[in-house]
Amino acid sequence: RHPLVTYNHSVTGHSSVDEALEQQGLSANVVLTALDADVIKRYVRLGIGVGIVAQMAFDKNEDRGLRSRDVGHLFKPGVTRLAVRKGAFLREFHYCFIEIFAPHVARGHFAPTAG
Repeated sequence: RHPLVTYNHSVTGHSSVDEALEQQGLSANVVLTALDADVIKRYVRLGIGVGIVAQMAFDKNEDRGLRSRDVGHLFKPGVTRLAVRKGAFLREFHYCFIEIFAPHVARGHFAPTAG
């Protein structure tokens, strides 16, 4: 019934949108897809449709012209991965980012290996 603006099929998570709608007996009326949440929000502001974005992509201070509703209960949890090239030299800021992103991962896990 409502036009949707959501992630492109190539973006991880889009299939969970399709699956969640299907489980509710709904079919998607997708009028626009994008690779980026900011693009989705821009088109929502223009009145193109209702946007579906990741929770972390919505900031109530930055997105004042938009309203949000948490529908996380409709979707399976997503998985995000962090990849580091084997044997790569990591600087302190790399380790800081990893600690913020994945505090449960020990620093030694990314230490370079000999040979």
